[in-house]
Amino acid sequence: MESINDILKKNGLNITEGRKNILGLFLETNGALSHADIEKNTEVEFDRVTVYRTLQKFVESGIIHQIPTTDNTILYALCKDNCVAGHHHDEHVHFICNDCEKTTCLENVTVPTVTLPKGFKPTHSAMIVKGRCLDCNH
Repeated sequence: MESINDILKKNGLNITEGRKNILGLFLETNGALSHADIEKNTEVEFDRVTVYRTLQKFVESGIIHQIPTTDNTILYALCKDNCVAGHHHDEHVHFICNDCEKTTCLENVTVPTVTLPKGFKPTHSAMIVKGRCLDCNH
């Protein structure tokens, strides 16, 4: 597994304590994080703008991807190795548990292709499935 510094360097980002701290949180988390989760769980206190700018930089660099939710908030999750700046390969289904509210990337379940009317050009597709996760089903 690549180190935090290696990931930041590979993506052409300056290595700062804030970026290291936020990226470390993603690497430790199995699932998606909200802006509020990041503010609450980082070791260093950041203002909202710093967290927002760091998340945007990570999205632009292909380190994390955005997950829209049914309540119009945005969650963020680590990208796989094949995502690069400006081109994400995150066209997989996201599962949100109704009980624990954890969001999981279902890497092997792809979003189906949608045939659009003439003149429409898709740029991104997302699919959310809600239900009970494996942990909550036991």
